[in-house]
Amino acid sequence: MQDKRKLACSLAVIMIINILVFVLVTSLPALAQIYKQGSSGDIVRQIQQRLKNWGYYSGSVDGAYGPKTVEAVKYFQRKNGLTVDGICGARTLEAIGIYVPAQSTAETGLSNDVELLARLISAEARGEPYSGQVAVGAVVLNRVKHPSFPNSLSGVIYQNGAFTCMTDGQWNQTVSETSRKAAKDALNGWDPSGGAIYYYNPSTATNTWIRSRPVMTRIGLHVFCT
Repeated sequence: MQDKRKLACSLAVIMIINILVFVLVTSLPALAQIYKQGSSGDIVRQIQQRLKNWGYYSGSVDGAYGPKTVEAVKYFQRKNGLTVDGICGARTLEAIGIYVPAQSTAETGLSNDVELLARLISAEARGEPYSGQVAVGAVVLNRVKHPSFPNSLSGVIYQNGAFTCMTDGQWNQTVSETSRKAAKDALNGWDPSGGAIYYYNPSTATNTWIRSRPVMTRIGLHVFCT
């Protein structure tokens, strides 16, 4: 009888331990994505472009995490007091300013698109009417579909010389919540630009070619054209 009680107690303890382990594991947040040699894609392009902007990287922004990217990441880590391993984990990504949500693949892709487009909108159209912010996002998306531009969101945004915010410091400013909402509206198909693939501020634009483009609409300080 005593042996049966001991066995019952042991089984109860094991069951309780299993329940606690299950609760602990399921309540932990998913691990952040890690980028290292051999990785590829839009996030790698963002890593490369930012490190290139800051002088850590001199290779091509091609989305392929090769030896040059590894060395650039190590250089950045060394200068910023991070573990020097050439791997972009959660802490290194945060230091670079790239947020990768720990979600499913589909959700992560969508969230990354929103954050990337929102940063561009915030940098390029801060202070513009809401429809003008959405229109800037729409121009980016129109370029993705256009044969004259890269066929990915990050490719369009990081295309050399495409957006002045990449070189004038605006890109690194805090992203507004309004810009995130505008990014979502643009990604959901709203296009106040009327299908434009360019925009400019006529008060500051010095490029005569852009002024010759057919105008689709004007919103706030920006002229949207094709």
